[in-house]
Amino acid sequence: MTRITNALAFFVALFTIAAPAQAYVGPGMGLGAIGAVLGAIGAIVLAILGLVWYPVKRALKRRKAGGEA
Repeated sequence: MTRITNALAFFVALFTIAAPAQAYVGPGMGLGAIGAVLGAIGAIVLAILGLVWYPVKRALKRRKAGGEA
């Protein structure tokens, strides 16, 4: 158990004590990354809404057709 604790402490220290990257992300790359993230989130939201909306729409259509007859 001590080995696991020591290894966990080592990796926590390794990942929290990182040096700065000294990297620059230009405005084009930044806007592209933001657009990609927003596009992925939008696609997931639309997929979930599609999975919910179309069965509801079909049930409403059946209900309306059945009520008129």
